[in-house]
Amino acid sequence: MTVAKAKFLRLEEFLKLAETKPAGEYIDGEIIQKPMPKPRHSRLQGKLINAINEVTETEEIAYAFPELRCTFGGRSIIPDIAVLRWQKIQLDQQGELSDNTLIIPDWSIEILSPDQKANRVIDNLLHCIRHGCQLGWMIDPDDYSILIFAPQQEPNVFRGSCQLQILENINLELTAEQVFAWLKIGK
Repeated sequence: MTVAKAKFLRLEEFLKLAETKPAGEYIDGEIIQKPMPKPRHSRLQGKLINAINEVTETEEIAYAFPELRCTFGGRSIIPDIAVLRWQKIQLDQQGELSDNTLIIPDWSIEILSPDQKANRVIDNLLHCIRHGCQLGWMIDPDDYSILIFAPQQEPNVFRGSCQLQILENINLELTAEQVFAWLKIGK
């Protein structure tokens, strides 16, 4: 994760800048560039998005978005996966998804990359929880663990066959073991 040492920017100024690749997040007046995903990261992200949307989209419960810019509480961040409850998904006048997402995700999921600082990721997840997010996950593929945050609860580390805490009213049962099994590909 690279920190661009430029002059202090206001959030409004940051939001007017062109998007970059990899994307930059706005935190405390600075632009912090997210690392480019590597295969393990992408695999976990894709499989988890599919697992969530498979049980939520048809019933219009929620939807999991990859790399969705979420701007709230003085920050503009891009969780690896942002899950929004159906009623919070913003539509434009044509009934299509709105590109202006000034909303707090209900469930923010981050997948730790080897060159990311865990405390920066945890800081973003705590920011989400402080501003109304109901659940935060930090998936660590190197440690095969998932650190879970929820309002008024101590963070908890899940490994192996322990059932993971899922956003309320989502009929999905997962363990850390099942999530990390997705890192294997083929038969």
